[in-house]
Amino acid sequence: MATFGVLISNRSFFPDHLVLTARRQLLDCMEKWGHQTVTLSTEDTFMGETMTHAEAVKCAELFRKNADRIDGIIICLPNFGEETGIADAIRMSGLDVPILVQACDDDFDRLQLENRRDAFCGKLSCCNNLRQYGIRYSLTSRHTCAIDSEEFHRDVERFARVCAVVKTLRHARIAQIGARVMPFRTVRYSEKLLQRSGITVETEDFSEIMADIAALKDEAQVAAKAQEIREYGNVAEGIGEEKIIRQAKLCIAVEKWMREHECDASAIQCWDSVEANYGCAMCLCMSMMGMKGMPSACETDVMGAVSMLALLKAAGGVPPIYQDWNNNYKNEPDKCINVHCSNYPVCAFEKKPEIGNLDILATTLGTDVSFGALKGRVRPSGMTFLKVSTDDVSGKIRCYLGEGEFTGDPLPTFGGVAVCKVPQLNKLMHYIAANGFEHHVALVQENCADVLEEALGNYMGWEVYRHS
Repeated sequence: MATFGVLISNRSFFPDHLVLTARRQLLDCMEKWGHQTVTLSTEDTFMGETMTHAEAVKCAELFRKNADRIDGIIICLPNFGEETGIADAIRMSGLDVPILVQACDDDFDRLQLENRRDAFCGKLSCCNNLRQYGIRYSLTSRHTCAIDSEEFHRDVERFARVCAVVKTLRHARIAQIGARVMPFRTVRYSEKLLQRSGITVETEDFSEIMADIAALKDEAQVAAKAQEIREYGNVAEGIGEEKIIRQAKLCIAVEKWMREHECDASAIQCWDSVEANYGCAMCLCMSMMGMKGMPSACETDVMGAVSMLALLKAAGGVPPIYQDWNNNYKNEPDKCINVHCSNYPVCAFEKKPEIGNLDILATTLGTDVSFGALKGRVRPSGMTFLKVSTDDVSGKIRCYLGEGEFTGDPLPTFGGVAVCKVPQLNKLMHYIAANGFEHHVALVQENCADVLEEALGNYMGWEVYRHS
């Protein structure tokens, strides 16, 4: 659900009944679709319109008073509209939120003076003025559309997700817990570039988490978390109770730190200091946080956490996963194998996953300190991929994104695994390699590339490559 500032425009020599009907339809549809609205009443201005300068001032004051509530603005053009009143109202409100411009259809057999709209033309004038003012805006799928159409409903739902991505990222708090693993220079990033986009990084040494674990005395809380772990996945045979308790304490301490510092997502030093100095893997804790709407990226990849958070909001709350673009798949050029240890949220798997020891890392770290990896196959589905990166050389934040699918193709390997199919995959790999992107990628089991492209490119101002 979103809260929209609704601006109903008018041009005085068009029929009043079209404005009143459009206003009533729009507000009714917003309520029916689960959204809230902030708009001028018919007592505030004539028909609740924003047309004259005085009405623009009233609209701006209303929006300004509700600035903390408004996620985005919907401009409705029942007729040609008054573009200066629209642009002035938004500029004077001081709001910097996504804007959707909607214009009503004319009926072909109702082009007489008493029913004529001309919104088809007025939308062009409105957008021209918004651009002159430097105000960014979004468009409906079709240039004009009926307010009560399913087409406009889809536009509004997509726009609500754009608003959610932008609102979240502009005030995001990302936790970096632990230091970057020494050889992993691939996950370097610029805090300063992130801060310019409104994203704050809060850092914590992992020794502080271990101190919190040592101070944890609530046995009932630990027992409850241990039971949550047992229900979360199938604990592998041979795993002792002490390993589950160790994981439970880790989960409690990290989740508590995230809440206390009001962080939206995290990037955690998942190996090998945690295993060597505390005695378990981080994957399970990260997975469980992901299921609670706090996505967590591996190997202190802060930009991975940013990518996952954007996907979470763009997909309407579907928990994202984090993987490596890892292996070619046979001789099929549009397919590849994606893997990680893994910290995928449990909903990503085709069936309840096993919770066991790390596979490859356990060969060097030892099985005694490696419990906590989720193992299973990612369920077949459509998917969207995204990787955001900071480019210090150009002083830009850039990203690539696109859509594909997780397939059910045979895959004789271990860990958290998936077969990905992406059209023109080789072209994508060329782009990633040529532009120096990391081997990590965030993915979500939902098609939402349109939302991401609009939110990250148009409103966040990042450099976006959409693969096709």
